[in-house]
Amino acid sequence: MAARRSLSLQTRLLWTASIALATFLGATGYALDQAYRKSLTQAMRDRLQGYVWSYLSGSDLTVKGELILPEVAPEPRFERPQSGLYAGVSGEQVGWRSPSALGRDLPFEQTLDPGRTSFEGPLASNVGGVYVFSQGVAWEQPDGKEVRLTFHVAEHESALRRQINVYRTTLMAYLGTAALVLFLVQLLMLRWSLRPLRQVSNDLARVERGEQEALPDRYPRELKPLTRSINDVIGNEREQRTRYRNTLGDLAHSLKTPLAVIRSTLDEPGELETAQRDVLADQVRRMDEIVAYQLARAAASGHSTYSAPVPIEAHAESIVSSLEKVYAAQGVLCEFEIEPDVRFYGEQGDLLELLGNLLENAFKWAKGRVLLTISQQRPPGARRPGLTVLVEDNGPGIPDEKSEQLLKRGVRGDERVQGHGIGLSIVTDIVRSYRGELTIDQSEELGGARFTVRFPPVV
Repeated sequence: MAARRSLSLQTRLLWTASIALATFLGATGYALDQAYRKSLTQAMRDRLQGYVWSYLSGSDLTVKGELILPEVAPEPRFERPQSGLYAGVSGEQVGWRSPSALGRDLPFEQTLDPGRTSFEGPLASNVGGVYVFSQGVAWEQPDGKEVRLTFHVAEHESALRRQINVYRTTLMAYLGTAALVLFLVQLLMLRWSLRPLRQVSNDLARVERGEQEALPDRYPRELKPLTRSINDVIGNEREQRTRYRNTLGDLAHSLKTPLAVIRSTLDEPGELETAQRDVLADQVRRMDEIVAYQLARAAASGHSTYSAPVPIEAHAESIVSSLEKVYAAQGVLCEFEIEPDVRFYGEQGDLLELLGNLLENAFKWAKGRVLLTISQQRPPGARRPGLTVLVEDNGPGIPDEKSEQLLKRGVRGDERVQGHGIGLSIVTDIVRSYRGELTIDQSEELGGARFTVRFPPVV
């Protein structure tokens, strides 16, 4: 069964925004429709009430109890049959219908107390639904009797429906046009907003094809941490390959001389003498040292953007404890100044190589004291803190001209000699792979050499 294709971010956002837009416009249309219906209904009530008041103002009651209505109706439609506008009066002894209401079965039977009003609709009748406004009144006769009447005015619902239908048609046209325009606008906005992500994808494809070295620094600030991390991964992968190539080249070059010596010794006539065997053994030992060193350099994994933080204090104590035992005869002791909860954001093997080589170098040259200081820097907004490692000793120190040479790549010196050679080369490779900085100067506190390693914070 074929795997279901995942929707793109643009499609997801477009669907979500479209659903939200449709919901909003639908709710808006419904609210406007209801508001308009209510306003029309209220306007009809006010209009019908005005007709009732017009009839009341022009009406009178005779002594005999006969109702006298105005000669001219408030609206000509009351005089025209099938006009849709009807009037009537109901009471105990009075019953009247406007000419337009003749032959119509209208809901004019309701009686109301004086001063009470009623508005209902649409009510069923033989002409369809009608809206009816009724008001109760009382006339006082000369003999003191009270005559109660109820005036009714009704209007067919067709007029209201026509107005509502026209409004709905217009509203749907405007809302439909607004929906189309907003849909196009949000489509353009989404394409414009997601353009940096498409650009990142295109740039990554060009990097994979070898058309450019890394992602350019031209993206919005929200994407810069991502693109910087990707560039770190790309750079680390390339440096890893370069380091392996350099290591293999160094290994091959370093083995040339010992192999040449062995070959020339073996080519000499006669059986091997003791001295010759000693030479061979010495060259084989040297080859073993070179191979071990170059493999150690290749094992340094380098900067890793997504590595889990490694606690430093326990590893530092373990390394120092081992070195104090090894150099017990020299009486070297190491002091600590390590901030609590300090972490190294990288591979544990790189941390051990870094501390081990720096501390072993200090123990070799110290005259009794070594100081290890580790601190973190947390600038505002940084995703990862910076790290500073200082290793100081009270030995003879390192001249400035030699320290500069030691920090240059390719200046190997004699790697068979213990001291500032093999270990510093490994440290230099590790520091460079983590975008760090290694400096060598004189310790102000102890007077010997001071090695300072700084790893910048990740912002």
